[in-house]
Amino acid sequence: MLTRRHILAAPILILPGEAWAAPPSFQAFLTGLRAEARKAGISPITLDRAFAGVAPNQKVLERDRHQPEFTMTWARYKTLVINDQRIATGRDIVARERALFRQVQDRFGVGPGVIAGIWGLESGFGVTTGDFRVIEALATLAWEGRRASFFRGELMAALKILDHGDIAPAKMMGSYAGAMGQPQFMPSSYLRYAVDFEGHGKRDIWNSRPDVLGSIANYLAKSGWRAGQGWGQQIILPANIDVTTTGRDVMRPLGDWMRQGVRPLDGAWRAGSDVPAAIVAPDGEGGEAFVVHANFKAIRRYNPSDFYAIAVGLIGDRVTA
Repeated sequence: MLTRRHILAAPILILPGEAWAAPPSFQAFLTGLRAEARKAGISPITLDRAFAGVAPNQKVLERDRHQPEFTMTWARYKTLVINDQRIATGRDIVARERALFRQVQDRFGVGPGVIAGIWGLESGFGVTTGDFRVIEALATLAWEGRRASFFRGELMAALKILDHGDIAPAKMMGSYAGAMGQPQFMPSSYLRYAVDFEGHGKRDIWNSRPDVLGSIANYLAKSGWRAGQGWGQQIILPANIDVTTTGRDVMRPLGDWMRQGVRPLDGAWRAGSDVPAAIVAPDGEGGEAFVVHANFKAIRRYNPSDFYAIAVGLIGDRVTA
C-alpha cells in the first residue's frame, strides 16, 4: 500500500492543466477525522479532550518504519520468552489470585494456565504495558503509517472507548502501535472482548486485575476455546514421520498418531485417543515437536503465531503445575 512517505519520495509528474495537491497537514487530517468522528456519534467534549496536545510522534514513526527483519527459530524464541523469572512470577500470582482465577473460569470456561500464559507474554503480568499515548500513536500512524486505513479504524475505536468513559485520555496508554493495557488489546478488540468483571462500571484493562483476566478469558471463549480441554503437549516423534506432511491444520484422532509411534515427552497423554490432534514441529525435522488440539487455534486467534501459542501453552502448564 502506498503511504505518504512513498508518495513524497516518488518523482512527481504533473500534466499540463493539472494542479498538484500536497498531502494534508496533520492538523488538516485531524480536522477531517473530527468530522468523521462526530458523524459516528462521538461527542465534541470527548474529541477536545482526546486531541488536546496531540502531535505527530516521531518515535512512533521511527518504530513503524524501522521494524527489524530477521528469522527467529523456535529454540531462540523459547529461550527469550520462557525463563525461570517469568515462571516464578506467574506461579506466585496464580497462587495469590486463585479465587479470582476460579471465578473467571466459572464464568468463561477458561482455566488459569492459558490466561496466565497470555498475560505473562503480553505484559509480564501487568508490568510492561507501554508508555505511548494511544490516541497520539494511532493518530500518527493513521496519518502517515504503513497501514493508514487500519490505524484510522483503530483510532475511531479508541475514541468510542473514551466517549463511553472507560478511561481518561491521559491514562489511555499502550504500545507505539496502539495495543493497550495489560492484555495488549487493540481498541477494536477492546470493544469486542473487554469486560467489566469487577462490576465497577468500567472495563479497565489497565489497572483492574479482575477486568484484565476476565477480558483475556472472554477473548478466548469467543475465539472457540473448549472448556475442560487442553492446548496440547510436547511429544517425541518416531523416525518414520515426515514433519513436512504435518502441521496445525492436519487434524486426526490422537489415536492415529499414537499408532504411528508418537509418544508424549512426559510419559502420559493428556487427551483421549479420540480427541482431534495435529502435530506442530516449529523448527522442522530434528527440533521439538508438539501435539496440539482445537484450543491451540483459539490461542492463535489472540496472536497468529505458532511460536506464541506454544509458548503460552508451556508457560501456562508450568505456572499451574
